[in-house]
Amino acid sequence: MESYLFPFDSLICMLLGISFTVWFTLLLVFIIVPAIFGVSFGIRRLYMKSLIKLFEVSELMKKLSTSFNTLKPVSLEQEIQEMRRGSAEPEFDMSDIFYFCRRGVESIVDDEVTKRFTAEELESWNLLTRSNYNFHHISTRLTALWGMGVLIRYGFLLPLRVTLAFTGVGLLVVLTSIVGLFPNGRMKNYLSDKVHLMCYRICIRALTAIITYHDSENKPKNGGICVANHTSPIDVIILASDGCYAMVGQVHGGLMGVIQRAMVKACPHIWFERSEVKDRHLVAKRLSDHVADESKLPILIFPEGTCINNTSVMMFKKGSFEIGCTVYPVAIKYDPRFGDAFWNSSKFGMVNYLLHMMSSWAIVCSVWYLPPMSRMEGEDAVQFANRVKAAIARKGGLADLLWDGGLKRGKVKEVFKEEQQKLYSKVLVGSSEDRSRS
Repeated sequence: MESYLFPFDSLICMLLGISFTVWFTLLLVFIIVPAIFGVSFGIRRLYMKSLIKLFEVSELMKKLSTSFNTLKPVSLEQEIQEMRRGSAEPEFDMSDIFYFCRRGVESIVDDEVTKRFTAEELESWNLLTRSNYNFHHISTRLTALWGMGVLIRYGFLLPLRVTLAFTGVGLLVVLTSIVGLFPNGRMKNYLSDKVHLMCYRICIRALTAIITYHDSENKPKNGGICVANHTSPIDVIILASDGCYAMVGQVHGGLMGVIQRAMVKACPHIWFERSEVKDRHLVAKRLSDHVADESKLPILIFPEGTCINNTSVMMFKKGSFEIGCTVYPVAIKYDPRFGDAFWNSSKFGMVNYLLHMMSSWAIVCSVWYLPPMSRMEGEDAVQFANRVKAAIARKGGLADLLWDGGLKRGKVKEVFKEEQQKLYSKVLVGSSEDRSRS
């Protein structure tokens, strides 16, 4: 009996070996080698066009299935009667208060700040359960289409993307460590740039990211600071796959710490210890020293300090604009139809978020390099930051908000409360003066 099993085992091993060989050969030929030379076969663009056609078909199916099941808007009288449980007496009832309380709370929740920290709403369904939990139950055909998408995303795309992600990160750690052994000079800088670009481009392919860069003549140059709106941690990879930057951040442990220590060997990135992050003078000095050396790469900073859902740009922290160097604004706008790039860090951890990214259809975005901007005479850091923010919002088609992104986790500052109290006091004082005059 055992003699019959040995040929079968060897056959399985041979088939597995052939499968892995074919798999990694395809990765090498169609993904890794093009990433090294910065070329593309146009497969991702064709894939994006196919997805658009697929979404159009699914939207047509949804409309046909729901054309006879649309809900009519409910009037105020109907809602109040439902809350009164059938009582239709035309007089005040204590239960009526709950209707107005509910509408008031809904208005408070749906303010221009809170909704910036949730996923962007889609006009049509993109066949992802995370964007709508009900659409795939509308019809049998739509459910079948959704199920086919699940098989493609989790059965083929996810394993491919995980393999590419490990390949990109592994090469980044190994190659930057090797480049770090070279003496400082032009050769080391050249190799560092090539290694970073290659590894980031592999990571971009791990997300099936389709990026369109505009106005490349305005790309950041050495001795300056690149500032961009912030939607996701992958913003760094999006920008770094088209140019090299010096990163700024806090020192981490674990895998992230290994990556940081390897990267800083090849390129002068700026990592701060936890105790140094709140020391504004130390941070400003290290940034100033970096930009003063024009041989060093431009610094990449996200002044919002937190991720916003790509519908708006919120308040820029002024620290990056106090240094007095040239600022290179960059606007990033994602297309939510293919996958939601927004990272809600208060709801999802990094691993869960990356799983969502790698199981999405694709990451499609546009990047605009804006002309460099400098601080005008008589302009303080806050005014300069607001001017840069307005330019980014205008170019990316985003709402320009004055609110602090820190409201994502913290309470409203007392300054804002006092400002509203002053406005209300002026109304009261004005009304009393009017009464005295009358």
